[in-house]
Amino acid sequence: MHVFELTRELIEIPSITPEEEKVGLYLYDYVSRLAAAHGGIAEKHEVEPGRWNVFASFGEPLVTLSTHMDTVPPYVPFSEDDEFIRGRGACDTKGIIASMLIAAERLLEQGVRDFGLLFVVGEERNSAGAYYAAKHPRGAKFIINGEPTENQLALGSKGALRYEVVASGRMAHSAYPELGDSAIHKLLDALDAIRGVELPVDAVLGPSTLNIGTIRGGRAPNVIPDDARAEIFVRLVGDSSSTKAALEKAVEGKAQLNFVLEIPAVRLTAAEGLPTTVVAYTTDIPAFEGQWGEALLFGPGTIHVAHTLDERVPKQQLLDAVEIYQKLVRQLLSQIS
Repeated sequence: MHVFELTRELIEIPSITPEEEKVGLYLYDYVSRLAAAHGGIAEKHEVEPGRWNVFASFGEPLVTLSTHMDTVPPYVPFSEDDEFIRGRGACDTKGIIASMLIAAERLLEQGVRDFGLLFVVGEERNSAGAYYAAKHPRGAKFIINGEPTENQLALGSKGALRYEVVASGRMAHSAYPELGDSAIHKLLDALDAIRGVELPVDAVLGPSTLNIGTIRGGRAPNVIPDDARAEIFVRLVGDSSSTKAALEKAVEGKAQLNFVLEIPAVRLTAAEGLPTTVVAYTTDIPAFEGQWGEALLFGPGTIHVAHTLDERVPKQQLLDAVEIYQKLVRQLLSQIS
């Protein structure tokens, strides 16, 4: 199958987290055919009911090509023109899966062995599939993680720190605000203080960044609100201790910080002959906990259009990625031997 056709078929299977079952079945069937034709092994690893990682190995999986099969909402249907393939997952990461599968087929046709394929669930929400895989390693020395890097190897990726900011108050009739205590006013004061926190900067990864992603609260326009909350997301570039302390101090007396998630920033392995970059987003790599070997980060497409209604991937980058994934597998296998 051509990489464009395979990308289309994958995009046409909605797989918004946590509804990866159908795309998981498709991928399991695909790698099962590859395994049957080339003396490999195909497996489904149940992470949760109806959600499983898909793994295939051809010999000992010393080098593993891996990415996630889930996408963000909303679903965007497939379309294409001469230059781009569009649709939800085009670059994050259905086009990457297609490039990896076609690269694997070509490697097998050329007699290359000792590599694997691993497609995981849940990256867009909590990396559930990668955490599961970390507890069930298969002896890989290198893992090539697929995310949109415009076909450059990423030297590092930022981490993530998430909190829910919660403010409590007392309800009252809005005509008599002195009888109440506005949770929304407290939340706004807390968020203003959070925005004033000076965040760390790293020489390679650049500045930490803050996003206030959601705000909700209140009951009606004429009621003093007794509850308000927001979700914040910090892109980490190093140790998080100073950032955590500064955020706690910023909200003191105004609101409460409820910890949600932390993923550390990571430095990644490079490879000879490929251009490099640094990415600001978070990946599954920290969740693998080093159990699948040294990590490389590479894939077609740009993160700038991922998670948007105009998600797309250049067709030429898909074609190039098929060749580069093959090159990376061969190069890393030669380092091991």
